[in-house]
Amino acid sequence: MKADTLPALLRVQMHRYGDRVALRRKDLGIWQEISWKGYYENVRDFCLGLMELGFKRGDKVAILSEGRPEWLFADLGTQSAGGIRVGVYPTNPPSQVKYVVDHSQAAYFVAGDQEQADKILAVKGDLPLLKRVIVIDMKGMWNYRDPILLPFSELQALGRELHRRRPGLFEDLLDRTMPEDTALIVYTSGTTGPPKGAMMSHANTLRMVESLSRITPFYDTDSMVSYLPLNHVAESLMSIFIPLKFGCTVNFAESADTVQESLYEISPTVFLGVPRIWEKLLSSHHIKMENATALKRWIWRLCAPIGTRFVDSRITHGRVPLGLRLLYALAYWCMFRAIRDRMGLLRARNCYCGGAPVSPEVLKFFHALGVNVREVYGMTETAGISTIQDGELLRFGTVGRPVPGMEVKISDAGEILMRGIGVFQGYHRDEEATASTVVDGWLHSGDVGHVEADGELIITDRMKDILITAGGKNLSPSEIENRLKFSPYINEAIVIGDRRKYLTALIQIEYDTVADWAQKNRVPFTTFKSLATHPAVRDLIAREVEMANRDLAQVETIKKFSLLEKELDHDDGEITATKKVKRKKIEEIYRDMIEAMYRGG
Repeated sequence: MKADTLPALLRVQMHRYGDRVALRRKDLGIWQEISWKGYYENVRDFCLGLMELGFKRGDKVAILSEGRPEWLFADLGTQSAGGIRVGVYPTNPPSQVKYVVDHSQAAYFVAGDQEQADKILAVKGDLPLLKRVIVIDMKGMWNYRDPILLPFSELQALGRELHRRRPGLFEDLLDRTMPEDTALIVYTSGTTGPPKGAMMSHANTLRMVESLSRITPFYDTDSMVSYLPLNHVAESLMSIFIPLKFGCTVNFAESADTVQESLYEISPTVFLGVPRIWEKLLSSHHIKMENATALKRWIWRLCAPIGTRFVDSRITHGRVPLGLRLLYALAYWCMFRAIRDRMGLLRARNCYCGGAPVSPEVLKFFHALGVNVREVYGMTETAGISTIQDGELLRFGTVGRPVPGMEVKISDAGEILMRGIGVFQGYHRDEEATASTVVDGWLHSGDVGHVEADGELIITDRMKDILITAGGKNLSPSEIENRLKFSPYINEAIVIGDRRKYLTALIQIEYDTVADWAQKNRVPFTTFKSLATHPAVRDLIAREVEMANRDLAQVETIKKFSLLEKELDHDDGEITATKKVKRKKIEEIYRDMIEAMYRGG
């Protein structure tokens, strides 16, 4: 039985595991389970339902929904029919939904609910290739009469009827899908222009999974929590590709806002967190410690330095003295184990951090707890992960070495170049961008970095984000921003200073942590704006900026800062769907605030 495509792997696992749980989704507070057999049958019914609608090999299906099992059914059902999945970020406004559907030439569209269906209905008049809109949750849509709409359940009913008439059709379709076929198109988040559609084959994805598993093995007893948008290549890797290959169980959080609750309930063995998630877990710990009893705070103050010394000794010397090991064991059982359990990371074996730069101090905190988070580096265009910290002695500040089958080198301009098994097929309908991105087999990442003597890759920043001060000094804003964001009171920091005499920063407060601090210190507030503009809060952030400046060279220090009066928002064009800051847009929107920080020198 072939196992060289994603749908073919589902068939293998269905025969292997049958009624064992493959997927869980929390619905109204209760975890609902789907077996491998149920997973397979749902994919089959979606696939054959598409065939009944006239679907042809090579057709594209765009999916706009929060993470849920139906997302996977639509994805793999599309691929089973020889089609191509196109993911759309759930936070995209109608204009961006239109762009992705139009550019990808998707003929079919899957919407998660009424809100997502309304987005495509608002622009369908400008999409002549669009044939049907399939809606997963029809709640609130009883009065919709547009003939383009079709409930997800009815599509699957069409598929079940076709399976009854032609029971061998689905198996034939699976066998016709080849490893070199394009499986998915992932649109980049577009920080500097319109998103580009990166095409990936089944072979791209499966080779990357096999390569990663040689560094951090996976087992059929593993479980994951899915919370990021499923069209993001990293979430696809963790929630679709790896589970299909190794038989892991995927648990869908209700939303990204409830991921901490889901972590606690599931206690996954494998977890990928973007830096913001690790920072949120750290901030939550600070809040809980501040609200803990005097005894617990006293124990934490005793144990925390032991964890830090343990990690420093292991990294610096490669070993830990017996006395320190005994002290650490005591601290672990007295405090660290309970903290891991409360975070939902007690069973976590493979933990990763990627997607953006992260402060080494954040990682050190988790290592001190016994959660060995590995930094990874990759791009949409490399099917996820290209480098990873391997071994047990991890160095903070690096993103490790290339996974087997990938190579990394640095160009004369300092740009990171990659080639190997994960490099994508090219950009959909954009040969010029493909040719400028992949030159002589080497993928140009747009990131600046260098390779250490031991082969570890260190990333400095994005090439386009490097600042050059008025004095001609090249600076990496992300390193300074990460220093600032290590503070539990700072959610986001944008360093300004290109062609300027000194550096300034726009800072967004961490609302939950600052609100908790304000309540304890009797600082009145009602809204985000009233909290961010309160003089006491400004004094609090000023102290945090001063602390961050102590670890920076004089030219890197933040001389002035301004607090944002609202949270950065995707709908306002300030951040991407993956929460990456759009620097140019920010500098446009907050031009007056920035100029005020430089007025008067």
